[in-house]
Amino acid sequence: MGIVGRPTTGKPKGPEPTSPYNPPMTAPVRGESVRLDPPGPEPVGLGRFGEFGGRFVPETLVPALEELEAEFRAAWSDDGFRAEFAHLLTHYAGRPTPVTECHRLSDRLGVRVLLKREDLTHTGSHKINNVLGQSLLTRRMGKQRVIAETGAGQHGVATATAAALFGLECMVFMGSVDVERQALNVFRMKLLGAEVVPVESGSATLKDAINETLRDWVASVESTHYCIGSVVGPHPFPWMVREFQRVVGDEAREQCREILDGADPDYVVACVGGGSNAIGTFAGFVDLPGVRLIGVEAGGFGPESGKHGASVNRGVPGVLHGARSLFLQDEDGQILEAHSISAGLDYPGVGPEHALLAATGRADYAFATDDEALAGFELLSVTEGIVPALEPAHAIAWLVREAGHSVPRGSTVLVTLSGRGDKDATHVAEHLTGEQLS
Repeated sequence: MGIVGRPTTGKPKGPEPTSPYNPPMTAPVRGESVRLDPPGPEPVGLGRFGEFGGRFVPETLVPALEELEAEFRAAWSDDGFRAEFAHLLTHYAGRPTPVTECHRLSDRLGVRVLLKREDLTHTGSHKINNVLGQSLLTRRMGKQRVIAETGAGQHGVATATAAALFGLECMVFMGSVDVERQALNVFRMKLLGAEVVPVESGSATLKDAINETLRDWVASVESTHYCIGSVVGPHPFPWMVREFQRVVGDEAREQCREILDGADPDYVVACVGGGSNAIGTFAGFVDLPGVRLIGVEAGGFGPESGKHGASVNRGVPGVLHGARSLFLQDEDGQILEAHSISAGLDYPGVGPEHALLAATGRADYAFATDDEALAGFELLSVTEGIVPALEPAHAIAWLVREAGHSVPRGSTVLVTLSGRGDKDATHVAEHLTGEQLS
């Protein structure tokens, strides 16, 4: 499908940072309907974030992407559509999610830690926000089938959930490696009526699941919508998914000001695979120059291990899955396999808007290793009684490492807890104790 492009040397420089998002909404209290901001500005041309993004797809997919873009533009400017989406976010997904102050962890680290609790949504992660929006679009387009890729299974579960709610046929592609380590989510998807297709090709993880989902879409595009799970892929997906996820940052901005007596956090931190929870969080703060944005990628076994991770830090520009961004590549431009203990972070690239934020310096991107993420998983559990998914455990791990160093003592740090750790319990137990839970 022509998914890999020739790498170039070094990190490109984009335009100077701007304030690309509109002022956020006033966060409602639980029980009120979520009110959504006007859309943020779209990428230019055919979905360009600086020199990243775009639409690099087979001709058979161009009409579907043009239809999707037109439908999204119309829907996102339609008060009726946005009211229905907001209603679903409140009365089905359980928004707004709270911001929780972590007193014991804060005392331990010497910084004030706040968590944006996306783990408390229906299905247990931020993925439900985007999927409800895309399912409404699927119905608006008159299509009866959705397909999706999934790594950790959170997006697959959310897609299967929305498909059941809307009466849509659902098929989820999942790497066979991830099927094995995320057995609970596989069962949940099947219970919800979805067909789960194990993918054996390549590294049998998220990248390969996306490849197979794109192949299915090429063959079934007239009746099928591809419900992509992150801010990756061809235009309009990175823009559209950001808009559906920006409710996370819009809520968090106002909630932090309530907690901090009108002030903003010094740091806003989120894990990054493809990057939807991070871009949704950053959307609420990107226009505040005093707030440092930190994306935390998977570092695998560490930079000297030969196991690859940290796409922003170690990637170079190329084309994969229909968009130009930063990807882990060898010297011949072939995509390298990414490794992470977290099934949701082993993607060898990052969404194009993240690539632009890195190029302009508006956001910084760090990484945490597998061992650091496991330690973060345990630490949050024992200090706060909150078991995180392995994905946001990387963000916790970065904060543990940097508190008192690059993050000065007394700083206020907001971390997006993008999902809960139920799905990872068996996998973590095997790593920590060598025991297999029955």
